Amino acid sequence: MTVFACVVCDAVLSAPLSQVALPVRARQTWGHGLLPVLMEAATYAVDPEPFGPPWRRWSEVGENEAAARGVFAPVDSLPFGDPGTIVIAPGDTRGTVLIPERCGGDCCGLDGRDGPKLACEQPVATRIDDCSLWQAVRFAPHAVRRIPTDDPAPRTADWQALATEVQPTPLVNPSGDWSPQWAAAAGVALAHLLAASDGTPVTVPDGLVADTLRRTLDTLLPLEPPANTASLAGPGLPRSLPPTSCSSRGIRGQGKRGSRCGGPAATNAPAYRPTRGYPPGPSRTPAAGGGLAEGSEPAAAVSPQPSRRLRHHLRILSDCRWG
Repeated sequence: MTVFACVVCDAVLSAPLSQVALPVRARQTWGHGLLPVLMEAATYAVDPEPFGPPWRRWSEVGENEAAARGVFAPVDSLPFGDPGTIVIAPGDTRGTVLIPERCGGDCCGLDGRDGPKLACEQPVATRIDDCSLWQAVRFAPHAVRRIPTDDPAPRTADWQALATEVQPTPLVNPSGDWSPQWAAAAGVALAHLLAASDGTPVTVPDGLVADTLRRTLDTLLPLEPPANTASLAGPGLPRSLPPTSCSSRGIRGQGKRGSRCGGPAATNAPAYRPTRGYPPGPSRTPAAGGGLAEGSEPAAAVSPQPSRRLRHHLRILSDCRWG
């Protein structure tokens, strides 16, 4: 376990935390109401992407620089703050106060536009709790340091235990709306499936997968045969695939799911599911909920580069509001 302390005054600023994978919904916006807390209690994640000010307009950034950041479709602005912010639940912060003049927001709360707004002896973290945004606190990486503790790490459950101990996230909320967790996961999974296809046709089996993905796949990919067949893989499902196939390995919100097309030489593109657990096999990175990110693929496996005609769709699909 780890606590975070201020690099200036050495004040401890967090409860003991264990590192997990950053949820794919971390930058999702959804609806017009208040969303729950992003991170589970006693966990933290590191966001590798730049976060917070300074902000630059799309017209200033330009297509090439945005593409280097993985953004292939126009957005209003891009953050150019420090990468590597440490994301935790607001309830796990300790010893900080708000800086009133930095409490900018858009509607019902704080949206993070003004940068760090929580301080001890110096500004150390950004609080986010505005409507449409997942609630979180982000420590500025240059403002804090990690201190190991003697607290035991949380138990990691296997699939069998999770089947009895964890309540899965429903696909549809009681209101009848699609779960925002599932919406984010579906968008990311679809984007990576498109990237793994490299512009070739992909078919999916009838049922929930087809209801979720088929229309978009048919719109963005050519329909002429031959087509790869996408199938699900995971605990209790067959592991062998035909030569022209794609596999989508589920993990329940605690690691990555690979989309793979074509055959033995195909590579992986990680995606996520919003319920909790992890698949069998070697694991390396914990993920939200006490499980581990799945790490059974060869170390040399990397995400494929999408074809030029697909690249501009991918960021939209990862960030879109599904449902």
